[in-house]
Amino acid sequence: MENNAVSESDQPTVLVEVWSDIACPWCYIGKRRFAAALADFPHRDRVEVVWRSYQLAPDTPVGARRSQLEVVAERRGVPVEQARELYEHVARTAAVDGLVMDLDTLTASNTFDAHRLLHLAGDRQDELLEALFRGYFTDGKVIDDRTVLVELAASAGLDADEVTAALDGDAGADLVRADIETARQLQVSGVPFFVANRRLAVSGAQPADVFAELLRQAYDQTAGETSAAPGGDAEGCTDDTCAI
Repeated sequence: MENNAVSESDQPTVLVEVWSDIACPWCYIGKRRFAAALADFPHRDRVEVVWRSYQLAPDTPVGARRSQLEVVAERRGVPVEQARELYEHVARTAAVDGLVMDLDTLTASNTFDAHRLLHLAGDRQDELLEALFRGYFTDGKVIDDRTVLVELAASAGLDADEVTAALDGDAGADLVRADIETARQLQVSGVPFFVANRRLAVSGAQPADVFAELLRQAYDQTAGETSAAPGGDAEGCTDDTCAI
């Protein structure tokens, strides 16, 4: 008798790649909304999520420890209080999604080393990214300080000694650069940027229902069906003064 059952390994798999930066508030919000959509997706066990590197301000000096609000004010040519008003909009939006952003402790940081660690985190990548976002936006951590990075990585389940050794060398650096180059080839101009199976994409911190539609369409496409890309414009960052 012929068995027409489809095995688990034969089920279609969706690869979602997300270009984001740890210093991007809309990326933090987008991650939370995407997680909500994924949790409710009936085929979530067939979805693989990979977080890709993107730097909004690669020229940020390591160790400068300047207030992010001061940096934004300087780059926009506005008073610090006006920069705060811009970020307060983001903080209010984040609060609706259950996230806390402490504007007074935000420190402009170069995120290259943090991205290196995300590439080395293996199956702890999501946990590490969550720790980095929470550390930066909520707890006032300076995420280009390697001692801080080791602490956050350890909190996400990584081995502190291995992380220290990786940061002392150049492990993961080529992978970060490759992600940034791929983003350029894909004409990514702002983050977060979500790509499913390199066929469907949505940009910005979309509502959860848009991410749910992205997952549904991507899954259907792996099963041979076709549909148009979901979503329209949503808020995101094109540089590190992205609080609008």
